[in-house]
Amino acid sequence: MADKDQLLTPSIPTEQPRERLLRLGPGALRADELLACIMQSGNGRQTVFDIAHALLENVGGLYALVDTEVAELLNVPGIGRAKAIQIAAAIELGRRIAQKPSETRLQIRTADDAARYVMDRMRYLKKEHFVTLLLDTKHRLVAEETCSIGSLDASIVHPREIFRRAVRRVASAILCVHNHPSGDPTPSPEDIAVTERLMQAGRVLGIDVLDHLIIGDGRFISLRAAGYMDK
Repeated sequence: MADKDQLLTPSIPTEQPRERLLRLGPGALRADELLACIMQSGNGRQTVFDIAHALLENVGGLYALVDTEVAELLNVPGIGRAKAIQIAAAIELGRRIAQKPSETRLQIRTADDAARYVMDRMRYLKKEHFVTLLLDTKHRLVAEETCSIGSLDASIVHPREIFRRAVRRVASAILCVHNHPSGDPTPSPEDIAVTERLMQAGRVLGIDVLDHLIIGDGRFISLRAAGYMDK
């Protein structure tokens, strides 16, 4: 869902966004103004604000940019190869910064802890992303790995890939998370089957699968709490 102020018809301010950013800081700028700073200029037919506004409308708002590919950016009127690359690079930088564990190393004590950590980043994704949180013996976050990106309604997950990364990071436990783009976190038969396979593989390797969370729009389901991991 797009924020209302991101899809309003933009008005060109008398003070350009770069000057406002320098004077007030980036937090004072709207989403279209931040995009204008990244893209820097318009073209002969559109101002940079027109292009920024068209981009937000086309992808469905600011949060949808996280899952927008370069090819999709190129379909937006006014965005060519150079601007698409600038935007994609800025999005990826933001994603990597958001995924960096804090210096104090977040401790995942409960499903709520894990859900709070990923919710804002995963609830708006348009495709299923399967993510593993790799944890040490005290369940502190060692790393976060995106293991699979599926279609709108399915995600293919290979236990060998998930546990290869866990072994490489010397993780003693993992917690799995994936999103449902529909917003409904109800587990599917495939979700339950994948969880069972991962639990079996984890037992062989001595790496605990603590839980599997399904993220919806502002809510989640823990397969552990729901009783699917009691076997």
